[in-house]
Amino acid sequence: MSESRREFWNGVRAEFPLLIGVFPFGMIYGALALDAGLSALASQMMSSIVFAGSSQFITAQLVKDAAPGFVVVVTIAVVNLRHMLYSASLAPYLKHLSLQWKVLLSYLLTDEAYAPSILKYEAEGTKPFSHWFLLGAGFSLWSTWQVSTALGVFLGAEIPDDLPLDFALPITFIAMVVPVLKKMPMVAAALSAGLTALLAIHLPFKLGLILAAFVGIVVGTLLDNLKPQQGSA
Repeated sequence: MSESRREFWNGVRAEFPLLIGVFPFGMIYGALALDAGLSALASQMMSSIVFAGSSQFITAQLVKDAAPGFVVVVTIAVVNLRHMLYSASLAPYLKHLSLQWKVLLSYLLTDEAYAPSILKYEAEGTKPFSHWFLLGAGFSLWSTWQVSTALGVFLGAEIPDDLPLDFALPITFIAMVVPVLKKMPMVAAALSAGLTALLAIHLPFKLGLILAAFVGIVVGTLLDNLKPQQGSA
């Protein structure tokens, strides 16, 4: 097996535990998109083109509420700002790649693909074929999202309302975040961001998510900058 193929399948295997939580989330989206008035084709195409679960859920709700197109686009942009942080974090490990590779990997970059990839890159650094790991993680998630959306669209209203599928996403994100929290500034950033998100949950257009990310960044940066000063005192 070539090194590129080996790294690809390593990415798929690292992503697999997260796919278990993503699958029911995609089914819920498919059903909600139909309920919001989107056609089956539009619902599926959104998963293929937008490929961002939280934005797709918000879009379905805004479409159901007959929100203006401008509001829908701006809201999606705000919610997906976190991907800029992911990109900045991965940039040092992928800067040597061609433009074609960067475009492809940026399309496949999601919360779930970022988590195992950054852990691998921080531990091993940059290797000639390490970007294939992110490709494997991202592609396996993309494929799962397409299939789960299609099932949600196909089943539609047949999915029982009391079926507890929505618990899968929080568990998935917890599984992604916990392995990364290795230092106190990281723990403080996660806790402060989580608390802020809870307190700001009622802000319009999901602005609480952006505020929580900002608070987490500020807290983590401040504590990380304080450590050298404390050590030199």
